[in-house]
Amino acid sequence: MSPINFNLTGRTAVITGGARGIGRGIAERLAHDGARVAIWDLDPTLFDASDADFTPDLIQQVDVADLGSVETAFHKTVDDLGHVDILVNNAGINGPVAPVWEYDPTAWQRVLDINLTGVFNTSRTAAPHMRERGYGRIVNIASMAGKDGNPLISAYSAAKAGVIGFTKAIAKELVTDGVSVNAIAPVITETALFDQMTPEHIEWSKSKIPMGRFLQISEIAALAAWIASEECSFTSGFTFDISGGRATY
Repeated sequence: MSPINFNLTGRTAVITGGARGIGRGIAERLAHDGARVAIWDLDPTLFDASDADFTPDLIQQVDVADLGSVETAFHKTVDDLGHVDILVNNAGINGPVAPVWEYDPTAWQRVLDINLTGVFNTSRTAAPHMRERGYGRIVNIASMAGKDGNPLISAYSAAKAGVIGFTKAIAKELVTDGVSVNAIAPVITETALFDQMTPEHIEWSKSKIPMGRFLQISEIAALAAWIASEECSFTSGFTFDISGGRATY
């Protein structure tokens, strides 16, 4: 079935962690829907142009955990592409799989720095620009782990729960400015993050999905494209479930 296209012509989108995986899938979908796309990634060399079905308008090396890095990248994006209408906060790491009493404190902090503080840094930087223009869409990639709390990935669960709470808060701050902020809570998806998980954890996660299969990147990208479009005009502060029936709240 051919996807329904949302008209993003004239819009400029920034996708963090966009060099591969879910971020790249969202970047590709937004580009196909007409947006100019800037990919921000800690390692932009991971973007493989040889098998990509689109050409990003800009690729930058950005550490979302570093506010200075984010601000520098944002200014360059605006200088090169004129403005930013859409921000997709996708950059994240899974971190160790271990019980809390064995969880490395340095790893804990790094997961929170990237997965939660990174969303704060980019949103803080983009919000004044979007407010001034009277339009914007911020899409935060959270997780079902942020709703349920998954054992053995406490830092990831805590960070993603924080993203959901942050989404609700900033959405209320921007709701009269023409800027919507929403989150997506996916279940486990077949991406490079699998390399950071044990086979047991992967199978446990799959067993929690009533549909009995993993989420596909294209399915997340389709939802993100709608949330990022003008057609999603009256929803802000919401977390969209994309869980194969796992979530009913």
